[in-house]
Amino acid sequence: MNKKSIWKSYRFPIMLVLGILIGSGFGIIAPDKAMVIKPLGDIFLNLMFTIVVPMVMVSISSAVGSMVNMKRLGSILRNLILVFIGTGAVAAVLVLFAVKIFPPAANTSIEMGAAEIGQTMDLGEMLVSTVTVSDFSELMSRNNMLPIIIFSVMFGFCVSACGGEESPVGRGLANLNDIIMKMVNLIMKFAPIGLGAYFANLIGEFGPSLLGDYGRSMILYYPLCTLYVIVFFPLYAYIGGGKEGIRRMIKYVPTPALTAFATQSSIATLPVNLEACDKMGVPKDIREIVLPMGATMHMDGSVLSSIVKIAFLYGVFNIPFTGAGTFALSIVVSVLAAFVLSGAPGGGLVGEMLIVGIFGFPPQAFPLIATLGFIFDPAATCLNASGDAVAAMMVARLVEGKDWIKGQFKSGTSEEIAELKKAVE
Repeated sequence: MNKKSIWKSYRFPIMLVLGILIGSGFGIIAPDKAMVIKPLGDIFLNLMFTIVVPMVMVSISSAVGSMVNMKRLGSILRNLILVFIGTGAVAAVLVLFAVKIFPPAANTSIEMGAAEIGQTMDLGEMLVSTVTVSDFSELMSRNNMLPIIIFSVMFGFCVSACGGEESPVGRGLANLNDIIMKMVNLIMKFAPIGLGAYFANLIGEFGPSLLGDYGRSMILYYPLCTLYVIVFFPLYAYIGGGKEGIRRMIKYVPTPALTAFATQSSIATLPVNLEACDKMGVPKDIREIVLPMGATMHMDGSVLSSIVKIAFLYGVFNIPFTGAGTFALSIVVSVLAAFVLSGAPGGGLVGEMLIVGIFGFPPQAFPLIATLGFIFDPAATCLNASGDAVAAMMVARLVEGKDWIKGQFKSGTSEEIAELKKAVE
């Protein structure tokens, strides 16, 4: 590829990287002044967050409502669960080996701070609060993403049963979905500036504290995430679409990955992920079901971080982190903790409370792993969100068959289409 085509293909990720690097440099050089440009980052995040709830509700309702064949919906959901659990299990096994080889808190002494946490919910209460809300108005909050998704699937199913995409409501949903995606495109034009300002403040506020008592855990976690991306993402992409799947992953996944790393929010990255999967050729109904559900339920990065946090607490309190029962419980809790995360920055606090409560650690353990959560959050969210795009390719492979990628071309310029056709021929 010549310089012009490289710039054309990677222009937006390059602009995002430049924005983040400039913002980070400003945060390091002048941390006090970084607060001055913080409102620019907050404006961008607020715009993303305000569009997320209507986008999720409309896109899922429209995708499900346009399905005449409910058998296809069932196939998508079954394969979605299979992919989510499968990749989560791979991440859990990988990190268990890593923490045994390189314990995150070996010979670490951390001063306990006074802290109080709320009473841990029992399993029944946790299930109810995770999948439902008590009032319709609560569905309008991005803090209740899983209930929104469940409601949208049910609403879409009823639209399909009452005329589908040819009904007045079906046509209205399709048009509204197009309008919302136009708004997303407008908001994303502000992304390099907004993310640069947000990251400047983040580095200015937390940067110096990242190299304290938690350095050993960072040395373990960040390379582990990198290893997961380098080894398993290409493997998943190859399973999803062969060599062409790997090529499209490399070309289109960096934008949602960088957005997620900077915003630390899978939900804020959802509009970017939808656009990336559109360009990758993932069928519309698959990407509009897999990605919103993945933003809440598919969190390999959070699985990795949860087990590192558990092993960290075992080390701090001088408890041997051994035994099949301990490992099995760690895997279950890490997947459950990832499942209940809200997708918003700091949402991991729920999972951290869950870890402290289930393993019976004292209340002082909560601020310890909460600090780890803030340190891990950029890499974890980056892995979570970019992993959703790769998972969508795998679901497309399972639902559509091995040749799905040959028949999916993004509607765009003739040059873009010719490039994709040449790659798959």
